[in-house]
Amino acid sequence: MVSVLLVEDDPVVRSAVSRALTGLGHAVLPVGTALEALREITAGAFDLVVLDLGLPDMDGADALRMMRGVCDVPVIVATARDDEAEIVRLLNAGADDYLVKPFSSEHLAARLSAVLRRARKDAAPATFRIGRLTVDPDRREARLDGRELNLTRKEFDLLAYLAAREGKVVPRAELLANLWNLPGRHDDQTLDVHLSWLRRKLGERAAQPRYLHTVRGVGFKLTAAE
Repeated sequence: MVSVLLVEDDPVVRSAVSRALTGLGHAVLPVGTALEALREITAGAFDLVVLDLGLPDMDGADALRMMRGVCDVPVIVATARDDEAEIVRLLNAGADDYLVKPFSSEHLAARLSAVLRRARKDAAPATFRIGRLTVDPDRREARLDGRELNLTRKEFDLLAYLAAREGKVVPRAELLANLWNLPGRHDDQTLDVHLSWLRRKLGERAAQPRYLHTVRGVGFKLTAAE
């Protein structure tokens, strides 16, 4: 069951959309103002928000920006403004999709399903497993053969970054830019030192890697040796 926060000031439209979503098996909380919506979004956990732009107490676009400041729940904007520039502005402000009024319940259901599919696909896995190595970014834990590795903050960041891209060669410049905020051509030994420490804790050497592989002249990849 999907939990939907429906934000619509027109009671007739609110009732009709609420019935349609409930008929699809979703749990719906209908509210009529931006203030109510913001109060509910900060107090509860919703899978999706359907947000009307023409609210009585605040412009829906402003409400959208405020929602984005407190959560990343997917938002479908319902608008009567069939204007390309306005739609682009809303998408850039954080909307995941939009519907132009009037719309059918079938159209809403299809958009809702598509947005939820994308959100689930984009969600990062709780734990990465590469051979006997597991990396849990949320808990900031890494284990090898069930034993927790004693990693520094940067060592863990490096391992987690590579684990999220298992099997992919990550260029040296990308690691320096994203983990150290250093320019790609930066030539000191910062990355090499951390890779050496990380290899030691993984129980391997550069010449005989189990997980951390160097692709000479290109970058590095994390994958379990066959």
